[in-house]
Amino acid sequence: MSDAFHCYEPRHGHGLPHDPFNAIVGPRPIGWISTRGAAGGLNLAPYSFFNAFNYIPPIVGFASVGYKDTVRNIEQTGVFAWNLVTRRLAEAMNRTCAAVPPEVSEFALAGLTPADSKVIAVPRVAESPVSFECRSTQIVQLQGVGGDKVGTWLVLGEVVMVHIDRSLLKDGVYDTAAAGHVLRGGGPSDYFTVGPEQLFRMTRPA
Repeated sequence: MSDAFHCYEPRHGHGLPHDPFNAIVGPRPIGWISTRGAAGGLNLAPYSFFNAFNYIPPIVGFASVGYKDTVRNIEQTGVFAWNLVTRRLAEAMNRTCAAVPPEVSEFALAGLTPADSKVIAVPRVAESPVSFECRSTQIVQLQGVGGDKVGTWLVLGEVVMVHIDRSLLKDGVYDTAAAGHVLRGGGPSDYFTVGPEQLFRMTRPA
C-alpha cells in the first residue's frame, strides 16, 4: 500500500494526535439546542453533529454522544429549538458547553436571554438572528454493524416555526455570508465562519 496515504481501521484507532474524522466531516453547522425539562428547568447546549435532512417537511437533527439533559428533556416534552451560532455569539456558545447540573440554566451561565417561542413551550435564544422551533419526530439510539447499541442518540425534529432577523433577508433571499455562521471542524478547538470570500455559484444541470 502506498505511503502517500495514512490508512487505518477506526476500530483499531487512528494513530494520530487528534481523531481526523471530526475534521474531515466538516466544517459542520452547530446545533445550539434549547430545551425545557418536565420540571420547567431550561437547558441550552451545542452539538456539532447537527444538520438538516429534509425539505418538506423541514427536518433537522443532531446526535448526542451520551444520554444528556437535552435528550432527556426532548423525550419528556417532545419539543426543542435550534438557534444559529454567529461569530459574535461564539464565546457565549462556548460557555454553554460547561458540564453543569440540570438545575443550572446555561442561558444564565452564558448571559443569554430566553425569548418566547410562538408554537412550542421552549424559549429560543433572543440574541440569535435565526431560530427553528421543532417538534421531535424520532429519537434513535445508534448501533454498530454488529447490532450492538452505541451510547449515542440521534434526535430528529420537524421545524414548525422559523424566526429570521429581517436584516439577513436581501431581496427576500437569506444572506448566509452576512449572518456570520460559526461552523465546527478541524482540530480540538477549531471553528470556522462563512463570509463572502467563500461564495461561488453554480447552476444545476437541467
